[in-house]
Amino acid sequence: MRQTTFPKGDDIKKAVSERTWYLVDAKDATLGRIASRIAQRLLGKDKPTFTTYSNCGSGVIVINARHIKVSGNKLEKPFYWHTGYAGGIKKRTVKERLESHDPGHVLTKAVERMITRSPLGRARMKNLRVYSDADHSNMGQKPIVWDLKSEHKMNTRE
Repeated sequence: MRQTTFPKGDDIKKAVSERTWYLVDAKDATLGRIASRIAQRLLGKDKPTFTTYSNCGSGVIVINARHIKVSGNKLEKPFYWHTGYAGGIKKRTVKERLESHDPGHVLTKAVERMITRSPLGRARMKNLRVYSDADHSNMGQKPIVWDLKSEHKMNTRE
């Protein structure tokens, strides 16, 4: 008979201390596909020590977020948010977001919406770094290059 084993506290601490970081180039990548793969790595679902109650996932560094692609008419899709003040409803399209000063916000929100909204989800999101251009300041983590585009032909959009 098979038994399910759960990692204990020491195993979780060891996994967190040995966290691996991955470097992803998002140039010409499809937004939803890359976001779902990043969310899986942040959750740790690619590891045998995955548990729903621990932050034992990997870290992900994304570069070239400004050049990410979306399919269909999603560039013109508006996103709404509220400032908290009366009459403070705001609206921007995905295209305006990608051309703004923080184009990585589009990818960050896509990944954030795939992760549980809880204190643990917020802790997992701290392991995601998104940069709009090719240069980044996370070389201290010694990231492993993760080529998402070669995994499946639909991961890129020309």
